[in-house]
Amino acid sequence: MPVDAAVDGYLVHLERERGLSPHTLRAYRGDLASLAAHCEAAGVGATEALDVDVVRDWLYAASEAGLATATIARRGAAARGLGRWIAARGGGDVAGRLRSPKRERTLPRVLGRQAMDAMLASLAAEAAEGEPAALRDLAAVELLYASALRVSELVGLDVDDVDLERLTARVTGKGSKERVVPFGRPALDAVVDWLRIGRPALATAASGPALLLGARGGRLGQRRVHELVTRLLEEAPGGGPHGAHALRHTAATHLLDGGADLRAVQELLGHASLGTTQIYTHVSLDRLAEAYRTAHPRA
Repeated sequence: MPVDAAVDGYLVHLERERGLSPHTLRAYRGDLASLAAHCEAAGVGATEALDVDVVRDWLYAASEAGLATATIARRGAAARGLGRWIAARGGGDVAGRLRSPKRERTLPRVLGRQAMDAMLASLAAEAAEGEPAALRDLAAVELLYASALRVSELVGLDVDDVDLERLTARVTGKGSKERVVPFGRPALDAVVDWLRIGRPALATAASGPALLLGARGGRLGQRRVHELVTRLLEEAPGGGPHGAHALRHTAATHLLDGGADLRAVQELLGHASLGTTQIYTHVSLDRLAEAYRTAHPRA
């Protein structure tokens, strides 16, 4: 089988059978296009000639080019997945013995309780004027923090996905997996005000069932949410990334600080593996160690 054809077939498999997100598919498509180009330059036109040494040379070239360890690890995962797909169709597993570098796990940025409260209070003060966009922004940030949502999950919410009586939302996460997440009274109040005042002011015939709307009445885009949270985080104390994912990290860490069970937090976040959730225990332990060093007379 030609390498290009194998790459195309594997990407179709990832999209239709594995249900990977568009973001992950874009990353894998770029990674495997790079591998195919490397194979062409090396004179490897068919999968029968593609072996682990070719893949290792490709990853080594990426390392020499200065690509991040996380990127190289992802490329290795893409190559192993391609190899398994080829093997399932009668070929050899071209990357089964491949060992890519371990990803460096950095602790996520987490806001303190006071910083988070100040951010929400500022948004609430703006929303008190009744301006539709301000009401929407408050509802968006309250839901992001209250339910530890991904931005894609937030903007994908429809009106009927939110149960105002049970204080829950039905979200669609990675791999099109659905889960139900709770939210609290402040988020409820923000959503009710948005639905009562803000959404009717922005809604058009094209709005459909979307919960959150943009300025032109269509479903709110992820970029707008990222821009909003980035602006808010730039004004908040503390260093680290300014992406909207910081609110998800913050919510998970505050839950564990408050005594929540790790598996309960895993379910809330929609993590397939408990190991992914455990990074937040490291964040909590770091905060504990910092408090110890500050307060204990023998620290």
